[in-house]
Amino acid sequence: MPTAALTSVILAVDDLARARAFYDAVLGWPARIEAPVFVELGTEGGTGVGLYLRRGFAMNPGADPLLAPSGGVTATELYVHVDDVDAAVAAGIAAGGRLLSAASLRGWGERVAYLADPDGNVVGLASR
Repeated sequence: MPTAALTSVILAVDDLARARAFYDAVLGWPARIEAPVFVELGTEGGTGVGLYLRRGFAMNPGADPLLAPSGGVTATELYVHVDDVDAAVAAGIAAGGRLLSAASLRGWGERVAYLADPDGNVVGLASR
């Protein structure tokens, strides 16, 4: 059986600056790669989050990414552990995110809130 390592999750976004501002506010990770149509944020040796302008995203897989319906979400969720869920939620909302589900203790033992980023991608902000 082959081995694999997840290095990056890449999201198609409509406005790279807006998406970067949201993820900078919520995650606070430095940019590992910066290009006119793509930015990857992440910590050294950790999994990164790539933000790819929607019009350029389709070039690599050869298929156009779907848009989230107005007021809806994509079928994508990023789930990240943060030091302070409430502070991360407030920062995300201030940076254009939308609260989907307030922070609460979930059945698996973590306190989690859910936001939609400005492009409708779901972000779970969790603490143990």
